[in-house]
This record gives sequence, C-alpha cells and structure tokens, in this order.
Amino acid sequence: MVPATPAAEAPTAVADGGTVDPAVAGPAAQAPVASAPSPATPAAPVDGNAAKTAAATAPGGDDDFDALYGGAGNTGSAAAYDPWEPFNRKVHTFNNAVDRGIARPLATAYTHVVPRFARTGVSNFFSNLRAPVTITNQLLQGRGADAWDSLGRFLMNSTLGIGGLFDPASKAMVPRRNEDFGQTLGVWGWRRSRYVELPFFGPRTVRDVFGLAGDIPLSPIRRIEEDKVRIGLQGLQLVDTRAQLLAIDDLRDTAVDEYSLVRDAWMQRRNYQIENDLRSKRERGHDDANSPIPVDAMPMPQWTH
Repeated sequence: MVPATPAAEAPTAVADGGTVDPAVAGPAAQAPVASAPSPATPAAPVDGNAAKTAAATAPGGDDDFDALYGGAGNTGSAAAYDPWEPFNRKVHTFNNAVDRGIARPLATAYTHVVPRFARTGVSNFFSNLRAPVTITNQLLQGRGADAWDSLGRFLMNSTLGIGGLFDPASKAMVPRRNEDFGQTLGVWGWRRSRYVELPFFGPRTVRDVFGLAGDIPLSPIRRIEEDKVRIGLQGLQLVDTRAQLLAIDDLRDTAVDEYSLVRDAWMQRRNYQIENDLRSKRERGHDDANSPIPVDAMPMPQWTH
C-alpha cells in the first residue's frame, strides 16, 4: 500500500476529462465539518477540541484531523472541481425542497416515537448489511487484511449480534470500515473528479456515479424480490440515515451559501476517505462512519434481474 501524501504535497491528479490537472486531490480545509450535509445525508457537526482529542488516539490521528479541519501543516486548500455549478444548484434546490417537505419531518417524527435503543439497533442492522460491499471493495483495493477484519466483524455481528441488531464486534475492538466502489476507483487512480449533485442521492462526483453501478449487485437489500419488503427496508434505511444527522440542520439553515457549504465539505470528506485508503494499515486513521446515500437505500428498479 502507498501511504497517503499530505495535502500540501499531493501528486498531480487526472481530472474526468483525461487531462492532467495540478490541483491538489487531497482533503481541503475549507469547512468545519467532517462530512457534507446533503438533503438526505448531511454531516454531523464537529467539536474541534473533542475531535482532535479523539483523532490523536489513533495512528496517524493528528494527520487525519489536520487534513479534515486544518492545522499548522495544512494551510492550503483545494477548490472543488464544479464546472456544472448552475445545474448542480438547481438540483440542490430540488433536493432541499424534498428534504424539508418529506425527509426531515419523517426523521423528526421517527426520533420522537422510536426509543434510542431501538434506533441504535436499526442503525447497527443496516451498517452490518453493508459488509459485502465493504469486503468486496477492500479486496479490489488489495487490502486483504482489512477484508478479513470486515468479514470477521460481519460474522460476529450477524450471529452474536442477532442479525446485526447489536454490535459485539466493536466491543471486541474489531475496526469498522466503510468502502464503496467510488472509493475503489479513487484508489485505482481516478483521484480528482468533477462534482455533481443527483436528485434524491445528493452530492456525488462523476467517479462516484460510476461507483453506484459497481455497488448495486453487492447489495443484500437490492436482492430481495418481494417489493413490499424491499421498499419498506429501503424507506426505513433512509429515515434512519436522515435521523442520525438532524443535529446539523441549524448549521445548514444559517449558512450564507448553503450549496457551497455542502459541496466543499462533502468534497473534503470524500477526498479524505480516498487518501485514507491509500495509507498503510498502521498509518490509516478511522473511517468516516457516514457514507454517501448507499444505492440499496433508494427504491430503484431491479436492474440485476
């Protein structure tokens, strides 16, 4: 594995058009959030002191924090590659309307009605179901040791954790990793990609749009043939995802330019995920627990049948 290059020394990256672009592909330090708040997947707010304390406890932790939130060694920034901004802003307006009219009220009602322990079980269940996607992409990235850990985590939570409702693997100190095919394409060399916002799916890059196609066949939920069961699970997963991120709504609502906040923070986070994948296992920091909206959470046609 190749260790990640610090943001100030990131190598030349290739953009979607195939031309060499000298822009830094690593994480920027523009927005004080760990992940981008999209209409359905906003990011949780970050307490700087608490985050840095937590980051310093892991190998490479200080580097992780500085890469995401800025620090003495990271005074530069990489502008988001957004040539489709006029189109993206229109889609963003549509997504915000859907979020404020449907997703946010449902998530709010969900947190008021469902007890916390039950919500935790639901989150654990869907996190466990993502294991096949993560394991496959870790193997494609040449990370056999991580794939073995993820397999052990999946088997432990599926059995001792009663189908993934509980998380004994975390108590056993088995690391939780989240990988998708968009990250794998980044590890393979497609580092810099133009930003695009999709209806309902929210922030992506062109690279990650192609990544969706790679993840579809690996989704256990997508393979459920009974429409009522599949769509019901997908709806619950969307509500659970949105409910976990209600805390950042005030940040989004008070932003001067909410679109730029979403875009820049999401791109920081995505670049960090890819740079983290390029590190050796010893140097790798913790994975970001919040992935983009997984393809199995959206009611979509059964293209694989």
